[in-house]
Amino acid sequence: MYVTTPEGAPVAELYGYLGRASNNVAEYQALIHALRYALGRGATDVKVFSDSELVVRQIGGQYRVRHPDMVPLHGKAKGLLSRFDKASVSHVRREQNKDADRLANRALDEKASKLE
Repeated sequence: MYVTTPEGAPVAELYGYLGRASNNVAEYQALIHALRYALGRGATDVKVFSDSELVVRQIGGQYRVRHPDMVPLHGKAKGLLSRFDKASVSHVRREQNKDADRLANRALDEKASKLE
């Protein structure tokens, strides 16, 4: 997860290995961790950009959450979002989300190197 100021200046690069999970579960976990990070630092307004169209549309209410693994994660994310004065979750194309993709790959690479 790549965290910036409202002006776009980098604040933090956060990543970690989540274990075996579907891409959608991993996207929800990343969203939840990002929101907890922001709340823990006193943020009152957040703008989240995700390349997961499914997660963005589920959070926005355009898609229903049907998969049993994602129902509790969706509820947790919505609960965290409700704690901000202003919060938005927007979809961006994967090409516009290269920093987050780079960090996810770093987490996988580091986990793989520990297994060798």
